[in-house]
Amino acid sequence: MKLDHWVWLPVAAISTSVYATTYFSTEEAQQAIFPGEKLTPAFFTLSDAQARKIEDTTDVNVRHKDIKAWKASGGGWFILDEVVGKHEFITYAVGLHADGSVKQIEIVDYRESYGYEVRNPDWRRQFIGKTAAAPLKLEQDIHNISGATLSARHVTDGVKRVLATYAIAFK
Repeated sequence: MKLDHWVWLPVAAISTSVYATTYFSTEEAQQAIFPGEKLTPAFFTLSDAQARKIEDTTDVNVRHKDIKAWKASGGGWFILDEVVGKHEFITYAVGLHADGSVKQIEIVDYRESYGYEVRNPDWRRQFIGKTAAAPLKLEQDIHNISGATLSARHVTDGVKRVLATYAIAFK
């Protein structure tokens, strides 16, 4: 008996979610980045002009104009965003200092079966202090991760988009 290749489609769909891992709730990520600080929601929607300017500045698509941002009591910002790894979304959080430089990033949800190395603290530490003026390019100012190239590239692009969003829409 020969099985049609479509028989395996449900198995493939289920297998990608088997690897899904939630590392933080939003509140846990907020406290990991801004311990002890009070965070106030400050959600907003980018205008078409702001979205175009962010894309022109970064060469990264603005997938969602609705920005999930919280203002920290110490003056920083917490921004929750997502990028596509290879096939699935990676939800990540970026903490910004009051001056717009990266304080810390955390991987909140990772749904891919490969590339989870972007959660490595040493790799994420490369972003600390970066601003919208940084190149934020793999193999330039951010080291690639062998075997996790797409996840590393897309998280890097996402952080670049967040920094441009801060520079264009938060000030």
